[in-house]
Amino acid sequence: MKSSKLNSDVCRKTNINGSNIKQSNIHEGDDKPYSYVTCGKESVTLDNVKQQKRIRYGKKLYRCEVCSKQFRFNSELKKHEQMHTGEKPYTCAVCEKHFQTSNVLKIHQRIHTGEKPYSCDICGKQFRTSGNLKRHEQTHTREKPYSCSVCGKQFQTSNGLKIHQRIHTGEKSYSCLVCEKDFRINWELKIHQRIHTGEKPYCCDICRKQFSSNSSLKEHERIHTGERPYNCVVCNKQFKTYKAIKYHERIHTGEKPFCCTICGKDFRSTSDLKMHQRKHTGEKPYSCDVCGKQFGTSGNLKRHEQTHTGEKPYSCAVCGKNFRTNEELKIHERRHTEERPYCCKFCRKKFKTNAELKQHQRIHSGEKPYNCIVCDKQFRTSYALKYHKKIHTGEKPYSCDICGKQFGTSGRFKSHERIHVEVKPYHCAVCGKDFKTKCELKIHQRIHIEGKSV
Repeated sequence: MKSSKLNSDVCRKTNINGSNIKQSNIHEGDDKPYSYVTCGKESVTLDNVKQQKRIRYGKKLYRCEVCSKQFRFNSELKKHEQMHTGEKPYTCAVCEKHFQTSNVLKIHQRIHTGEKPYSCDICGKQFRTSGNLKRHEQTHTREKPYSCSVCGKQFQTSNGLKIHQRIHTGEKSYSCLVCEKDFRINWELKIHQRIHTGEKPYCCDICRKQFSSNSSLKEHERIHTGERPYNCVVCNKQFKTYKAIKYHERIHTGEKPFCCTICGKDFRSTSDLKMHQRKHTGEKPYSCDVCGKQFGTSGNLKRHEQTHTGEKPYSCAVCGKNFRTNEELKIHERRHTEERPYCCKFCRKKFKTNAELKQHQRIHSGEKPYNCIVCDKQFRTSYALKYHKKIHTGEKPYSCDICGKQFGTSGRFKSHERIHVEVKPYHCAVCGKDFKTKCELKIHQRIHIEGKSV
């Protein structure tokens, strides 16, 4: 490699390394006496010219004594060393939070001041950092120049690709000192640590509710504004959060990047995988404060808690029936609309709910994931397993108030009650005949079907 030369801008005298040029005496009155021959950039001091040479040729003269990482400049090394020492010499005057660099402190202070100096030229949206603006601008261009060599997935930033690759490698280099939980990303660790500290620095201006992360605050604010900024390019469905649209997009692509190490089943999200793994471990981390019953998911706990309160805030506009959850209401409304959005890929039979479809598909696959621990008999549904267990326990929790007869299931109990009251809620649409049970109606309907086929 040829030595880079330094030129005087006035006399054009050259020097190989600049050591013979005195910064204070060359061509008095010149503001920038040094010019770097390779790129033509001018500089006030010889040190700046040397920095340009390091940038140009990638020289890294400063080495960290702890991890041996190399840096071009001493200032970069000093910032890096603070990661090992934990030193945070810069303090926010408002919330007293500490930071490793003055630049990070300045960015943080914009949370308190509301300053957003970076503006998008296309939509006018404003941002606190230039990095956030650059990432936002790529949502307009749809440009994703970084590609994963393992699965081919594309990303807008090199940092996004690096974080994604940790899914394949399993790398989690950030660890919580309190509970030893590991994380792939430093900011995930910081947000997690607030669970232990109770810190919630982000506050909603409308209802004053506080949050541990800025992203949680933004998601919450959309409850007030009704904003759904994320749009699916396939079906045009809109979402409040980036996470929600990513999960939704995998419905169209069929992508399931998260795999259970025990049974090999794949899932669209880490949360789906975690819930599934609790079937293997038997873990039920959510407990009811009223009766102590435990649940595998927070959603199941919430639905259970409503059995104590009797709360049913969701009402059907057609028949007025009330429901505990919005999901239960949506499923019920399909009775009125006859909508069956879930279709079996094997026999094309349609179902009202995804759960019904999954249960049905086990007929084709022969899968029976529910095992009796007493006799090892296998079942397609958790309901069938629960019903079977009562054979071993002899449990019959449902008792008739009129004749005292006991039953193992609520379905059989309800069918029995109709003997006493003569209620026949199941109606044949062909001949108008009424029946006490759904089973009786189905048997009867075969008469019409067989009659047509003859």
